[in-house]
Amino acid sequence: MLKIRLTRIGKRKEPHYRVVVIEHTKAAKGKFIEILGFYNPLADPSVFKIKEDRLKYWLDQGAHLTATVKNLLKKEKISVSKK
Repeated sequence: MLKIRLTRIGKRKEPHYRVVVIEHTKAAKGKFIEILGFYNPLADPSVFKIKEDRLKYWLDQGAHLTATVKNLLKKEKISVSKK
């Protein structure tokens, strides 16, 4: 099963995250299929960017959102409804 989740990058005490498509059995920092966007929680205001067309593609392919990514999308008012 594919998951759309965050994976941490950046230095210690300076977290940045990528939004990636990854197999659910892989490690959090494991090899991912595609980078969909990024999230910087330390910026003021926090920055969240995602490729909406690729997000919709992967959702149509059966990928599932993690709770954190779903909450970030809701906060940015990005619709993730399936067909």
